Amino acid sequence: MKSTSEVISGISTEFVDANGLRFEVDMCGDQTSKKLAICLHGFPEHAISWRFQMPMLADLGYKVWAPNMRGYGNSSIPPDREDYSLENLMSDVGALIDAADCDETVLIAHDWGAVIAWYFAMRQIRPLEKLVICNVPHPGAMRQGFSLAQLKKSWYIFFFQIPGLPEWLTARRSSRGIGELFRETAATPENYPDEVLEIYSENARRHGGLTAMINYYRDAFRAGGKRQKDMGLPMIETPTLMCWGEDDMALTKETTYGTEKWVRDLTIRYLPRISHWVQQDAPDEVNAMIKAFLAGEPVPYMKWESKLVQEDPAR
Repeated sequence: MKSTSEVISGISTEFVDANGLRFEVDMCGDQTSKKLAICLHGFPEHAISWRFQMPMLADLGYKVWAPNMRGYGNSSIPPDREDYSLENLMSDVGALIDAADCDETVLIAHDWGAVIAWYFAMRQIRPLEKLVICNVPHPGAMRQGFSLAQLKKSWYIFFFQIPGLPEWLTARRSSRGIGELFRETAATPENYPDEVLEIYSENARRHGGLTAMINYYRDAFRAGGKRQKDMGLPMIETPTLMCWGEDDMALTKETTYGTEKWVRDLTIRYLPRISHWVQQDAPDEVNAMIKAFLAGEPVPYMKWESKLVQEDPAR
């Protein structure tokens, strides 16, 4: 399948061996820099989901890596459900950070990448300077805020537990495939050109790719999630920014409330009328938020949203 570098200028694509696997990694910026920004994509995405953020991070002096996680893009596809345990996924990220050989790391993550990032930070797999989370709640806040509305939004997780059926139904989609999901659910569909959607679709069409993606959910639901729950949820000490698109088709805003119970230094910015694909839907706003946060400056709000309204969790 095509790589990001074939459709987006200014980004190169290389292969990195880490944790016994081969990862396809999109790279940007000065690769001799000792500051690493590593960006983790979600489901059913690809490293190309960070196409708007990578140049901004490079301009800030970071070596920027956006890996295709195991099972995605042209990265290795291990065969078994257990290969996609949270423990293995965290080990992948740790090994990639080691391979980058930098002195400091900021971890930026969305959706499933953010699930991994939350646990990575709380388990202190590797030291982190800062953490940026996009549209996935902290697991403690998710449990606390789980409601009937969230249960209805989470139907697909239960559907994914059925062997074979999700893969079969997805394969029957139109020739444009799973890429259409992004444009159909986005707040700014113009940000998803055909060549980007085709890379997302190729992800799912790659032999074994869709099963690998779904195996993230299968192992977390059946075993991995309970193991992590049993280990407890220690306070995250890493300064953390959450960027949250409010028009999320998969997650309610209420699942973000109370996150400060588990994160000592937390900043949340809500983006009204923006979808789950927050960093692709509102790249200028998200980039401004991330840039300010990494620089230790006040993090801006959406320009049409007042601070007073932003800070009211009951609105």
